[in-house]
Amino acid sequence: MTHLSGQPVVVPAAELLARARTIGATIASQCAGDVDLAGRFPVETIAAMREAALLSALVPAEHGGSGASMRDLVAMCSAVAQGCASSGMILAMHHIQVACLVRHARHDANFAAYLDEMVERQLLLASITSEVGTNGDTRSSVCAVERTDGRFALTKQATTVSYGDHADDLLVTCRRTADAPASDQVLVLCRGGDTTLERTGEWNTLGMRGTCSPPFRMTSRGPSWAIVPGSFADSSAQSMVPYSHILWSAVWLGLASDAAARAAAYVRAEARRKPGTTPPMAMRLAELSVQLQTFRQNVAAVATDFDALQGDREPLSGMPWALRLNNLKIASSTAVTEIVHLALQVIGITGYRNDTPYSVGRQYRDALSASLMVNNDRILAKGASMLLVLKDE
Repeated sequence: MTHLSGQPVVVPAAELLARARTIGATIASQCAGDVDLAGRFPVETIAAMREAALLSALVPAEHGGSGASMRDLVAMCSAVAQGCASSGMILAMHHIQVACLVRHARHDANFAAYLDEMVERQLLLASITSEVGTNGDTRSSVCAVERTDGRFALTKQATTVSYGDHADDLLVTCRRTADAPASDQVLVLCRGGDTTLERTGEWNTLGMRGTCSPPFRMTSRGPSWAIVPGSFADSSAQSMVPYSHILWSAVWLGLASDAAARAAAYVRAEARRKPGTTPPMAMRLAELSVQLQTFRQNVAAVATDFDALQGDREPLSGMPWALRLNNLKIASSTAVTEIVHLALQVIGITGYRNDTPYSVGRQYRDALSASLMVNNDRILAKGASMLLVLKDE
C-alpha cells in the first residue's frame, strides 16, 4: 500500500470487502469463461486484487495491512469465487501462506520487514507442500534444507505448484535437516529472484483450470533467516489447516452461490413467461435454498469460533478443533457438488449447455475438485482415528 509521511495507509476490512464484491461481480465474472476455456491464469482479476490491496487483507495494521478477521476473509474469498472460482481459490491460497508468516514469524525482524514489503508491493504468495514420493501427505517430506554459512539451499520435486509461474514468492515445506525424519519439517520462504522453477508436466484439468498448478522441480537459495521459526507441525495445525479448510469452504460457498443464483434467475424468467403460475422447478429451487443456507451457516459458525480464539493458537493443536475443521472440509466439499448438481436439475438442459447465461458447466467441473483437495478419504481416515479416542464433550 501507499505510505504517507512514513506511515502505512490502512484500508478498513469493510472497504476491502466492498472492493472484493465489485471485483467478483465485474472483472472476475467477465473473465471466468475465457480463463476456464483457455486454462489460463486470471491475470485481470489478480491485477485488480493487487490494486484493491486485497492481498494484504490479513497482514496486521502495524505493517500496513487491514488485519482482517477470518470472517472478513471468508466474505472476500466467497465474493471473488462467485465470479470466478479459480480466482477465489488463488486469493484463498495466498491468504493461507500469509497466515503462516503472520502467526508464526512476524516477531522476527526479517520477516516483519518482509511483511512490510509484501504490503507495499502486494506480493502474491504460493506454496509447495506436495512432493513426489509422499503420496499426497503434506506432513511428510523427502527433500531437506541445507544450511551453510548463513545461507540455505533447497531442491524439491513438487507434484503441483498452484499458480507457481505467477507467484512472486513461495513457502516450501521440507525436512529440517538431511538427517531429520520425514515428519520433522520446516517452512522456508523462497524469494522469486532466488528460485528456479523447472516445469515437469502440464495442468490440463477438468476444472479449476485457472489455478494453473502443474508440477515443477524447484531449486532455491537464500539467507537462513528465511526458514520460518519453529516446526511446520505447529504451523500446519495452528494456521495452515484451519485457514485452508475455512477459506477453501468459503470459495466453494461462493461457487455454490453462483450456481444457485443462476438457478433462481432461470426460475424467475420462467415465471415471467407464464404470469400467475408457479414453475414446477420452483420447489427444487426452494430445496436448493435450504441447502445453501445450511452451507453458509456452517462456514460462518466455524469462522466465528475461530475469531473468538483471539489469536490463541494452542486450542487448534487439539483433537476437538482438528476434528471440527476436518468435518467442515468434508461437509463443504460435499455440499458444493450437491448444490451445483441441484441447480443443474432446476435449470435443465439450458444449464447443461455452455452457450446460455444459465450454464453451470464450469461451476459443475470446478466443484468436483473440492473432494480431491486433500482427498476426503484421507481426512475421513484421520477423523476415524480421532473419534476412537476423543471423548464426547
